Amino acid sequence: MPSAEFVEAVLDVVVRIPPGRVMTYGDVGIAIGSSAPRAVGRVLALYGHASPWWRVVPASGKPPQGHAALALPHYLDEGTPIRATGSALAGTAAAASASAPRRAALSGDYRIALSAARLPYTHDIYGEVAL
Repeated sequence: MPSAEFVEAVLDVVVRIPPGRVMTYGDVGIAIGSSAPRAVGRVLALYGHASPWWRVVPASGKPPQGHAALALPHYLDEGTPIRATGSALAGTAAAASASAPRRAALSGDYRIALSAARLPYTHDIYGEVAL
C-alpha cells in the first residue's frame, strides 16, 4: 500500500496537469522524485477517482487500461490530441476525415498523440526535480 505522502504527492501533480495535456505514469513519478510508475498507477486506481485521472496515460499513449470509453469525452472536451490506430486506419476515406479521431475513439482504436499532448519537462510541475 502506498504511503499517505506518496498518494498526496501523486494526486497533487495530477490535479495540476493542464486540460488538453497528459503525463505518463513515469512522468508523474519523475515529477515527485520517484522511479515507480506502477505505484503511480496504483494510486490513481485506488484514490484518483476525484482527480483528472484521464490526463495520466501509459508511455504507449493508450488511454488508461479499461477506461478508453470513460476517458474519451474528457479528451474530446479538453481538445487533447488523439489519433486513430488499428482497424480505424484501414485505408478508408473515413480514416482521413476530420471525424476519424472521434470514430476511432468510439471503437477504442485510439491513442493520445504524445508528441503534441505530453507536458514538456520544462513545465513548472517538474520545477523541484533535477532533470
